Amino acid sequence: MDYRSGYTEYLNYEKRATPNTLSSYLRDVTQYLRWLEEIGIAPEQAEQADVEAYIRHLTSVGKSAATVTRSLASLKSFYTYLIKIGMVDLNPAKGLAPAKVERKLPQILTSKEVELFLEQPDPTDAKGCRDRAMLELLYATGIRVSELIGLNLENLNLSASFIRCASRGKERIIPLYPAAVRAMQAYLEHVRPQMVEHADEKALFVNMSGERMSRQGFWKIIKHYQEKAGIQKEITPHTLRHSFAAHLLENGADLHSIQEMLGHADISSTQIYTQVVNQKLKSVYNKAHPRA
Repeated sequence: MDYRSGYTEYLNYEKRATPNTLSSYLRDVTQYLRWLEEIGIAPEQAEQADVEAYIRHLTSVGKSAATVTRSLASLKSFYTYLIKIGMVDLNPAKGLAPAKVERKLPQILTSKEVELFLEQPDPTDAKGCRDRAMLELLYATGIRVSELIGLNLENLNLSASFIRCASRGKERIIPLYPAAVRAMQAYLEHVRPQMVEHADEKALFVNMSGERMSRQGFWKIIKHYQEKAGIQKEITPHTLRHSFAAHLLENGADLHSIQEMLGHADISSTQIYTQVVNQKLKSVYNKAHPRA
């Protein structure tokens, strides 16, 4: 029996999974079902020992601890769905401990590196004007890339200098600093009207074909300006989000305000930036103190 379409609906409508979670969980479950098929076991017949064997299999083929941990979470979710539709009574993935993953501190840019990075797009060029607006908005708000490319014109209020960002059923309002407002005004007045394919296009940011910007398209933009700036650190679309949070914390913002702006459900996700800032202070101390 093919459970994938039902499980997809379950993730979409009941769990309101993000696009990233949806694709990851479906990929993990598809690989698990393929493995079960090879050894001749139906998913509703699998026991805890079978799930344990699959987890060992993932490790033996070189999957990272993080991948194995996520796969186990995917399987727990999948069997929760099977229990819901009455195909199994017990969750064979429940109670299994995920592999311990050493959480790496996020890479952040210094304030000077951020300035250098944001200066790279040429605002006199249509593409550069759009790119400057996207990068300024990302650093001004710390929103996720999926949220950035998902923004519509109606989410932006330039006269009041804020954006309204809706994610996972919750809405949050995030202020914009003046340079971001100016970059957005230039893009909206002089560039976007020429870029859009259709006058009724709702997307705030569009590609050169006039359609909504994609994650892949934005990734290429980030890489292009990293090379242009000559910054040696690895910059991903998430780097500006991390830098936004760490710089706010460094300059006196409280954790709960940062949590609200980032849209973190749990304060523990925000607390990692305290470690980043403490690590930086320790590094400065060790370099600058005469007796360190």
